[in-house]
Amino acid sequence: MAFLSIFATIIRNTIVMKIKSIFLSFVLLLVTTTGMAQSPKREFRGAWIQCVNGQFQGLSKETMQKTLASQLDALQQAGINAIIFQIRAEADALYHSSYEPWSRFLTGVQGKNPGWDPLQWMIDECHQRNMELHAWINPYRAKTKGTAVLSPIHPYNKYPKQFVTYAGQLYFDPALPENRKYICKIVRDIVNRYDIDAIHMDDYFYPYPNPGEDFPDNASFAQYGRGYANKADWRRDNVNILIKEIHETVRECKPWVKFGVSPFGIYRNQKSDPNGSATNGLQNYDDLYADVLMWVNNGWVDYNIPQVYWEIGHKAADYDTLVRWWAKHASERPLFIGQDVLRTVKNADLKNPSVHQLDAKMKLQRSLPTVQGSCQWYAAAVVDNPGNYHTMLQKNYHRFPALIPTSPFMDDKAPAKVKKLKPVWTADGYILFWTAPKAKKEMDKAIQYVVYRFAQGEKVNLEDASKIVTITRNTYYPLPYDDGKTKYQYVVTALDRLHNESKAAKKKVKL
Repeated sequence: MAFLSIFATIIRNTIVMKIKSIFLSFVLLLVTTTGMAQSPKREFRGAWIQCVNGQFQGLSKETMQKTLASQLDALQQAGINAIIFQIRAEADALYHSSYEPWSRFLTGVQGKNPGWDPLQWMIDECHQRNMELHAWINPYRAKTKGTAVLSPIHPYNKYPKQFVTYAGQLYFDPALPENRKYICKIVRDIVNRYDIDAIHMDDYFYPYPNPGEDFPDNASFAQYGRGYANKADWRRDNVNILIKEIHETVRECKPWVKFGVSPFGIYRNQKSDPNGSATNGLQNYDDLYADVLMWVNNGWVDYNIPQVYWEIGHKAADYDTLVRWWAKHASERPLFIGQDVLRTVKNADLKNPSVHQLDAKMKLQRSLPTVQGSCQWYAAAVVDNPGNYHTMLQKNYHRFPALIPTSPFMDDKAPAKVKKLKPVWTADGYILFWTAPKAKKEMDKAIQYVVYRFAQGEKVNLEDASKIVTITRNTYYPLPYDDGKTKYQYVVTALDRLHNESKAAKKKVKL
């Protein structure tokens, strides 16, 4: 009897364990499916790769390329479709420049040639992975505290009177017309010579306030005050003029290249402006003299990524409050949210303390129609996968590929549809080939292609992201082999430089 009792207990425990396992699997499937169902067809999924943290300094060409390639591979697996790569940190260059010296963040010595062009290499590598490459420049900063010696060709050594020193760093004086002209010259040079997808600026406009020290621009205010009685208004106008002129410069060079910014996460607090956010922190408008809403509302920027790096529930700058504020006030241009990877995983979900805040942040972001994506600070943190952040992006939130949002204010004309779509049997199996459509202008050219797969008889719905099998720059796609009997319908569309999508070309294939 004792044996039967023990046997019954074992059987009962086994059944209970199996039920629990099935239940947990069901819950996991439900969570994953829910995340996938919410996955939009178009979403900006960016990541910043910075140089100022010294991650590349002193590396050989081979080692730096290997490091970057490894990061890009991991980011591609995580569904990232745009890289914001820092190429000008202190009036220097991570690219071949006739005007500014090679960055010390490459070799450790400003002006020393590294023997290759990191920007060109990154453009090629990103485009091979079907990612955009945004060239990130810092406009005013000319020397960081860690730079001991400036290169002889550094602009400060040519035009010292155009710079000011503040908080131990060197800056172009934002008030001087010749500095705006110079910065636009740098932008024009980059856009004209490189096949970038965007020029990008982050949160460094007038420098972050140093307590007890005023920015030294009294002489400039006296000379270039333009009738302003209030120095703060004048400083904002100095930045406004630069932003407008850079936007015009980019458009004149290549009308398909975007100009975007990623400002500090608070525009204004309610105590400063009734229309501000219910926050209590440093302000773009009042402290950095960056009137981001003016830029957005006047169309001087083509996208905006406020750095909302705090957690949900932060006492001074609540993530939920700020994302909703930006979604309400900054929708005249595409809005993406800057995410802090480490802060997200270090803070518990307020409604479910057993998990971190990624799920809550993604649900909030995707519930707001004017928010069209996010950007991860910083790329290496995503790669390191703290709190399974990379895994969650790859397996859930970015499970399916996403097209980058369109920019209809720049161009809304789709390319012609692809031609001669047909499967061809090769030594490597069936490959779906097509021919690029003809185009009269650069803006109409097909740059990428989207391949969809539907079951036989299934309604073709190009808004269903789960049907996208690849986004590619190639004019072919190797077809997966199933059983040789099942029929699938493949649909291929073309995308131009601004991600306008063509009409569908269709083909039924037995696999």
